[in-house]
Amino acid sequence: MTVAEMIGSAGVALLLLAFVLNLLGALARDSPTYHGLNAVGAGVAGYASYLIGFLPFVVLEGTWCLAAVVALLGAVARRP
Repeated sequence: MTVAEMIGSAGVALLLLAFVLNLLGALARDSPTYHGLNAVGAGVAGYASYLIGFLPFVVLEGTWCLAAVVALLGAVARRP
């Protein structure tokens, strides 16, 4: 396994962790933790895609990361 594959696997694992925890009811869809896991996971997966030169996934994961960061900032701002 290459370094890029290990990085990509870590990013995808974070994305899947957020998804599974949400499905199980352990993380709410609007929680900062959920958005944080998505932001970091997508950012890491996007970086791995950049390392292997696969531009379509750089765009996909970059967009996902940006959306998750915006959602994270919103979730943090709504907290008392």
